[in-house]
Amino acid sequence: LVVLWKALLLWDFWMDWKDREFWPTFTPVLLITFPAAVHYILWTYFRLPIGATLCCVGLLLGEWIVRVHGFHIWAWFPYTLIWPATMLPGAIALDLVLLLGGNFIMSGIFGGMLFALLFYPGNWPMLAAYRLPLEHIGSLLTVGDMIGYVYPRSSMPEYLRIIERGTLRTFGGHSAVVSAFFSGFMCILMYFVWWYFGKLYYSASGTSGLT
Repeated sequence: LVVLWKALLLWDFWMDWKDREFWPTFTPVLLITFPAAVHYILWTYFRLPIGATLCCVGLLLGEWIVRVHGFHIWAWFPYTLIWPATMLPGAIALDLVLLLGGNFIMSGIFGGMLFALLFYPGNWPMLAAYRLPLEHIGSLLTVGDMIGYVYPRSSMPEYLRIIERGTLRTFGGHSAVVSAFFSGFMCILMYFVWWYFGKLYYSASGTSGLT
């Protein structure tokens, strides 16, 4: 789990790493883990369909605290390079499906898929400006890549990252669409697995939930 969350931090931390293949694929799959477990706890014992929103709001607040104090104030990295992605649209949809459906099967199938599908559109208003093309020393690149080149980081590789090397466009035309649907299927699986982990943890405590 630590390795998976480390991969999440890599793809979601720097703005110029927010590509159209791996970022919308891995981030929702990893972020749905704790909301699924908290869903079981809050819904089974308190009938509160707010687990996903609660987890994502807490994570977003923690990320902003770290990035403002640890990277902007101390290291002077601009906010345009270190802003965190938001999962609130998908989290609200996941909680809404649980509220309307009332069971974890519908939440896993429909809510898990919506959790992944709404990730890229939910972040697009913040990301769109950095996808605009510009010309720099005879090369065509995006605004986001330009910001990343101007601010080198010690852990960055010496070569320039070339994203979207894969063949996802062969199947769907636009790689972000294919990545979103693949991430949706993975989110369905991860939701059921972590819902069971939440059930396993609280079953061991010997507390019975609401019926």
